[in-house]
Amino acid sequence: MNIFEDFQARVGAALNDLATAGRLPADLDLSRFVVEPPREAAHGDLSTNAAMVYAREAKAAGGNPRAIAEAIAAALRKTPDVQAVEVAGPGFINIRLAPEIYARVLVAILERGVDYGRASPVAGKVNVEYVSANPTGPMHVGHARGAVFGDALANLLAFAGSEVTREYYVNDAGAQVDVLARSAFLRYREALGEVETIPEGLYPGDYLKPVGEALAAEVGAALRDQPESQWLPLVRSRAIAAMMALIKDDLAALHIVHEVFSSERALTGADGGADQVSAAIEDLRSRGIVYVGRLPPPKGQLPDDWEDREQTLFRSTDFGDDVDRPLIKSDGGYTYFASDIAYHKSKIDRGFLNLIDVWGADHGGYVKRMQAAVAALSGGRARLDVRLCQLVRLMRAGEPVKMSKRSGEFVTLREVVDEVGADPVRFIMLMRKNDAPLDFDLAKVIEQSQDNPVFYVQYAHARARSVLRQARTVFPDLDIAPKGLCGAEFSQLTDDGERGLMRGLAQYPRVVLQAADAHEPHRIAFYAHDLATLFHAHWNRGKDSPHLRFVNEGNASLTNARIGLVTAIALVLNSALTILGVSAPEEMR
Repeated sequence: MNIFEDFQARVGAALNDLATAGRLPADLDLSRFVVEPPREAAHGDLSTNAAMVYAREAKAAGGNPRAIAEAIAAALRKTPDVQAVEVAGPGFINIRLAPEIYARVLVAILERGVDYGRASPVAGKVNVEYVSANPTGPMHVGHARGAVFGDALANLLAFAGSEVTREYYVNDAGAQVDVLARSAFLRYREALGEVETIPEGLYPGDYLKPVGEALAAEVGAALRDQPESQWLPLVRSRAIAAMMALIKDDLAALHIVHEVFSSERALTGADGGADQVSAAIEDLRSRGIVYVGRLPPPKGQLPDDWEDREQTLFRSTDFGDDVDRPLIKSDGGYTYFASDIAYHKSKIDRGFLNLIDVWGADHGGYVKRMQAAVAALSGGRARLDVRLCQLVRLMRAGEPVKMSKRSGEFVTLREVVDEVGADPVRFIMLMRKNDAPLDFDLAKVIEQSQDNPVFYVQYAHARARSVLRQARTVFPDLDIAPKGLCGAEFSQLTDDGERGLMRGLAQYPRVVLQAADAHEPHRIAFYAHDLATLFHAHWNRGKDSPHLRFVNEGNASLTNARIGLVTAIALVLNSALTILGVSAPEEMR
């Protein structure tokens, strides 16, 4: 039950009636206005800007926004569930709902349970690619934000009705994996008893020791005296496999599982398969989108590696980019962009026209060219939304945390999860918009206080479940199963605090759809925190005013209604936390 969609339709019907009467144009675009909660609860339950949005059309027909607003208000007053309608200022419309509508909201929550707010399946598939960290070591805490954001976004889109595929792009081609192999080879020699130092430019972390030990156990000393060209393929494949196992294990600690892993190396044909990069370039060339030419020099001081030469270029300027982009390097190898074109072509070929990539903020300059490539590859049918995640600064009691001994360079994701748990990592990463910097304080995220948002929201759920246990003790014959509470007399819930809670619950389906449309899962975290705040505040009022307590020992009927409200709160908090990938505990210790 989405009361906002319901009243969007009611206002739309009133606008159509005005158009029929000649007071507005017949071809009115009804997607332009909104029905939303008013900024102040004192103004009512719903507000719409419909009359203001169509002010120009009203004036063209000889009217004005205020008159249109009064006409809409008059129509709404005749509809069921409306207690009062007021026109404010030049034409804003505030609607106060009859109590019966909130009784139906509670019944809808109790009947649907944690699926309240879940949208019906929609046509089309969505591919969400996230993490995609280079397989050169364990994940660091900076990877956590993109990992959590991408996973929560995938959960949100699935809840909003999309068919979602979670994908990881394995960058297993190029110079960085050769550096990984050379680093692993030194650990192999170390496992054979040789004393090795890790030169600058290689990966010094201890995480490669098990790779070297496994190679020594597998092949003995057979690789030690071979030239690099002979041992490199084997060591590289073993090291990549080990690093991907490590990464998957780190992600599993955050409850993140990808369904598809796509290999860059496979795209290039390096493992004996078809060269999909070359095929993608030829496909674009056949359509006149790839050409041989020269790029103008960059503005300002020329970089040391600048070459004024003919190159194979993609016409990305035809699709909104600032400059055409090279596809072949001077040594004949593919640019990273060429491989990324082939990779995104593979997504489109698999039937995905709605693509979401989650990248680090340092890749912001890469967005336009990739969106241009997707537009070119799909003939404009596919849409790529790139969500950039800003840096995370790891703190402990306000002081920056030093690098990890295990990695040799950075604090690993696993160390953070092992210290504070997956729930605080996920929730705190989602309490800020993805493109805003984030300070993650290890000391604060485990505090059991209202200043710790994850504790505050989880405690609200646990407190709700505690109220239900108390009700079962006081009224053992009371049926407090969700569906058993549907027949409660919710008209008894007349206090402002109770009405505020019901108003908050009614907003959940709207928040879900808006968050999904905007690709902003942090809105769910904000909503959960706001609902928890309303619940804690009302519970605290009951400490001073016994007649407001959820369990009223002298009134089973009132208790039944209030337990229905508390159950609905617990169900919606559980649903929101599940979207975020955070647990909803029954009790807090």
